[in-house]
Amino acid sequence: MKTFDLTSGVRELNQALHDAEQTASEKEWRVTNPDGKHNIACGVNDAVNITIEGHAGYYCAGMNQQAHITIHGNAGVGLAENMMSGSVRVKGDASQSAGATGNGGLLVIEGNASARCGISMKGINIVVKGNIGAMSAFMAQAGCLVVCGDAGEALGDSLYEAHIYVKGKVASLGADCVEKAMRPEHIEELGHLLQQAGIDESPTAFTRYGSARQLYNFKVDNASAY
Repeated sequence: MKTFDLTSGVRELNQALHDAEQTASEKEWRVTNPDGKHNIACGVNDAVNITIEGHAGYYCAGMNQQAHITIHGNAGVGLAENMMSGSVRVKGDASQSAGATGNGGLLVIEGNASARCGISMKGINIVVKGNIGAMSAFMAQAGCLVVCGDAGEALGDSLYEAHIYVKGKVASLGADCVEKAMRPEHIEELGHLLQQAGIDESPTAFTRYGSARQLYNFKVDNASAY
């Protein structure tokens, strides 16, 4: 295992990770003293395991591809933004816009997530063990957002085809987001995601939300909803 002390600098860590991609010399990384620094382990494109021992700042694990990153603490704004594949797990809470614009992979937040979780998600799967804040899954296009706790206001506003599953209460639904039936294929999908995330919850206890598909094309009858 390669141990990297972040007192040496984030740029040095990210460069070392990219250099290791070329040589395939290190597959296990341990990052110490993160101290809330920003941009930790961004743009990794290798099937490596990275353990961050402490809190991370903004945009940790951004643009992740293939890597499996675990944060033993909280994470700041933009966690796993534009993630493509691999997995990111936060043992604590995540700030705003976790998983924003994510195209693939699995993001697991074991604590709570703040506002705009999964905004404009494009294929990423996000599982939150706690609660999420307002405007989560805004304009979410594809993928799944799973919430084992409660959801804030305007959930799924202007939603496209992403699937949202919430076990707790929803403060309010956003424009064009409606409650939908949990069919067998959705129970199977949700059960698989919960298993992947290592969360012991019954998929039948969740409610599914999705797009009413009224905002795909402009209709004058729906002008007040825009």
